[in-house]
Amino acid sequence: MHAWWPRPGGWQTLQFDHGLWEDGHLSALVGWTGTPACVADVSDSDIALVTGLGTNGRRWQAWLNLDKAAALLAEEPEDLDDMGLWVDTPEFDEAVRRKRAELRADVPADAEGALVWAAAAGIPVAAEQSRVEELLCSRESFAEDLFSALLDELGFPQAIEPTPEP
Repeated sequence: MHAWWPRPGGWQTLQFDHGLWEDGHLSALVGWTGTPACVADVSDSDIALVTGLGTNGRRWQAWLNLDKAAALLAEEPEDLDDMGLWVDTPEFDEAVRRKRAELRADVPADAEGALVWAAAAGIPVAAEQSRVEELLCSRESFAEDLFSALLDELGFPQAIEPTPEP
């Protein structure tokens, strides 16, 4: 585990190695800190599933890098023998198109959930829902960068480089 640059107001982002985080940990973290928290489950820096949880138990989720997520989450045929052969077919393209449309349809509710969560975290929300939606639909090389941009867009204080200790 390593810490990203801290954000003013006591906000901290931690990065765990693969396999160290489980969904139940988010509830435990919110209970322990008494504040809302969120986690981005990142897969190979390509996609991330962000889950936020408030102290009232209200949960929200959003995918980052929707196009790549759609390709990963597309429903596979039951009789699929070789994934490599299926990926280059029109049927795969159609399955990805359907999944992308499904994920994009969820974006307005995902953005609204993120804004409600940030407000519950005490962040003076100045972000417009349309900007959060735009970010959720954007494409970046690294999902970690999108996660950081999401926190920025939601109004969390900008992360600052810690001063080196003498």
